Amino acid sequence: MGALPLTLRAAVAGLSVEAVALGVLGVVLIVKDATGEAGDLRAALFLTGFTILYAVVLGALARALARRRGGVRGLAIALQLMLAPVGYSLLSTGAVWLGVLVAVPALAVIALLMAPPTARALGLADGAANG
Repeated sequence: MGALPLTLRAAVAGLSVEAVALGVLGVVLIVKDATGEAGDLRAALFLTGFTILYAVVLGALARALARRRGGVRGLAIALQLMLAPVGYSLLSTGAVWLGVLVAVPALAVIALLMAPPTARALGLADGAANG
């Protein structure tokens, strides 16, 4: 099949970095939950579980895209679209650096996943089967 195009490699790298970052955040949240720093334990456990699940899903999507599984591109884009409003919310509430760290990678991964070379590599572009 050949090497992955730069756009797809960059999208896979972006998803992988997000997955690792969320995994690290999940570990931090587990420590906070275990030490009793959370005010509402039920809400804290839900947030921790959701964060870890999101990390696992992003990691699985990165792996699937690296293996040219075109069917997962839509889910990857949808999950990135969910991150963009979170980034905007952080930007508008004064946490500018955190908002940038969430929104910019999400928008970049969306653009990379929508790029024509990525679509061709995943077999999703018109005429991709014809060469």
